[in-house]
Amino acid sequence: MCGIIGIVGKEEVADRLVDGLKRMEYRGYDSAGICTLHDGAMVRRRAEGKLGNLVSVLADEPAPGMVGIAHTRWATHGAPTTTNAHPHATGEVAIVHNGIIENFKGLRAELAAENRTFESETDSEVVAHLISSRIESGMGPEEAVREVLPRLRGAFGLAIAFRAYPDLLIGARLGSPLVVGHGDGEMYLGSDALALAPLTQRITYLEEGDWAVIRHDRAQIFDSEGRETFRPVQPSGASAAAVEKGNYRHFMQKEIWDQPTVVAQTLASYLRRDDNSVALPQFDFDLSAIRRLTIVACGTSYYAGMVAKYWFEQFARVPVDIDVASEFRYREPVLEEGGLALFISQSGETADTLAALRHCKAEGQTIGVVVNVPTSTMAREADLLLPTHAGPEIGVASTKAFTCQLAVLAALAAHMAVKKGLMTREEEMEVVKHLLEAPAALNAALDHDDDIAAMAPLIAPARDVLYLGRGQDYPLALEGALKLKEISYIHAEGYASGEMKHGPIALIDDDVPVVVIAPSGTLFEKTVSNMEEVRARGGKVVLISDAKGLEEAGEGCLATIEMPVVHPLIAPLVYAIPVQLLAYHVAVVKGTDVDQPRNLAKSVTVE
Repeated sequence: MCGIIGIVGKEEVADRLVDGLKRMEYRGYDSAGICTLHDGAMVRRRAEGKLGNLVSVLADEPAPGMVGIAHTRWATHGAPTTTNAHPHATGEVAIVHNGIIENFKGLRAELAAENRTFESETDSEVVAHLISSRIESGMGPEEAVREVLPRLRGAFGLAIAFRAYPDLLIGARLGSPLVVGHGDGEMYLGSDALALAPLTQRITYLEEGDWAVIRHDRAQIFDSEGRETFRPVQPSGASAAAVEKGNYRHFMQKEIWDQPTVVAQTLASYLRRDDNSVALPQFDFDLSAIRRLTIVACGTSYYAGMVAKYWFEQFARVPVDIDVASEFRYREPVLEEGGLALFISQSGETADTLAALRHCKAEGQTIGVVVNVPTSTMAREADLLLPTHAGPEIGVASTKAFTCQLAVLAALAAHMAVKKGLMTREEEMEVVKHLLEAPAALNAALDHDDDIAAMAPLIAPARDVLYLGRGQDYPLALEGALKLKEISYIHAEGYASGEMKHGPIALIDDDVPVVVIAPSGTLFEKTVSNMEEVRARGGKVVLISDAKGLEEAGEGCLATIEMPVVHPLIAPLVYAIPVQLLAYHVAVVKGTDVDQPRNLAKSVTVE
C-alpha cells in the first residue's frame, strides 16, 4: 500500500514524479501529492482521490524544481482528504511515509508541548516535526535523521526533503520496502523497482533499518546503528515499458486471461519435460528430513496455502499447520524442531507475513517463500526461494498470482514426496503429466467467459451470496467469496459444504444465490446432497462442474458453468477461473472500480 518516489535530478522532476506514482497505482491509494525544491522554497501540491486530480492541480499550479518527493496514500490515521495527503511539511522539512508510527500519540503530545502545530490527523506528520525541530536547532540533515529514527516505533518507508539542502534526499526503511536507484548524474528513491523502471535499471535494496543519503552522483547508506555500510547495486529486472491493458477493459480481466501463459511459464521453471520430473531451485537443507510444515499467508495467498495443505498431507504425508499471518505470532505457536515454515505472498513485502517469517526464523525453522517478486524482502531472507513468475499483477484483486502459487505449491508437494520416498518414479511422472495439462485446461475454462458474463446479471442484485465446496474445493469457495466481496461489494461467504446444516443453512432463502463448486469425482455426490438441502429451502443454485456433473445435477439450477474434465490435482487451478470471472462480470454489471476497489491496497505493508 502507498507509494513513494523521490528524485535528485538534473532537470525538472514533477512530470517524472507523477509518472512514478502512476506506475504504483496498483498498490491502492486514496490521495496523492508531490513536493519539489525550487529557489530556496518547498513547493507542495496535493489532492484527494485519483491521480488525475493531482495532475489537474499541477496543470493550474505547476511545481518547478529538480529535486522532489511524491506519494500515493492509503489512509490509516485520518480520512483521505487533501489535508491528510502526503507530503507533510514544516517550514524546513517535507516527508512522505509508508507504514504506521505506532507511538505517534506520545510524540505528538511532546511536540505540541513545544508549541508545534499540526495541520493533519495523520501519524506521519510527527516525523516531519521531529526532524524539523532538530534542523531548526542547527543540526544537519544526516545528524537530525540519525537522532530521530530510533524514536520511531512501528513501520516506515520514508523519503525526506530539506528546504535548505536542495542537493539531497534521505530515505529510510523499517518494515516497509525502499530502494535506491542509480542514474546518470541523478539518483532516485522508490517503494519498488517498478516505480523506477523508466529511470534506471540499477537498484540498491535497502535492508531492514537502513537509511540512505542520496545526492546527484552518489548514495551513502547507513545501517540501523548509524554506521556507514555497503549494499550492492543490482539490475532491477523491472520492465520500463508502461504496463498496459491492451484490448482488455480492465487489468483484472487481462490478468485472468493471462493465466494459461503465466502458469505455463511458472511450471516450466519447476518441471523437466525431458524426463517428466520435478526440479526445484538449489537449496542447502534436506527436504526429506522435514517433519512438519507450517504455512503462513494472508488473503488469497492463504487460500492457496489451504489447497496446498491437502497436497502436502496426501503426497508427502507431512502434517501441516496453516495460519493467517496476522494471527500467527499472537497464539504463541509451537514450532517443532526440524520444521519448514512456508510463507506465501504476491509482493514478498506483506507486513504480517514478513513479521511471522522473522518469528519462525528466530525459532530455528527453515524458511521457504513462494513470492512473485524475487528481489523482495521475503525472498532475500529465505532459505528456499520459490518464484511464481506471474509477472506484474496490477489489479488489486489477485488472480494470476493465485494460480501460479498453486502451480508452485503442487510441484513442491510432489518433490517433497519424492525426496521422502513416498512417491515412485512412475507416480512422479504422472503428477508432472497432469500439471503440464493445466495451461490447456485453463484455456478451456476461459472458453466459457461469455456464458459467465451472460449470467452475471442474475447475481448482481443480490445482497448476500454463499459459496460451497468440499475438499480442495472448499478453499476455492472461500476464494470465490473473497473475490466477489472485493470488487462487487456484495457480502459473500464461503463454507465447507457439509457445514451448511451446522448453522449457515439458516441464511438460505430465494434471495440468496448459492454458488456450488463440484467437479465430478469421489466427493461429488456428497456435495450434491448439500446442494439439494439448499434447493429444498428455496435457495438459487449456481453449479460449477464438468459435463458429467452438470448432467447429473444441473437441472433446476439458477445457472450452470461448465468446466473441462480434469484430474483432481489441477482442479483448483482450473476452477479458480470461473470464480474469478463470475466476480469480475458481476462487478462490471454493478459498475464498480474493478482494478482499484474501495478501501483496498495491493501490497499491505502495515499491520
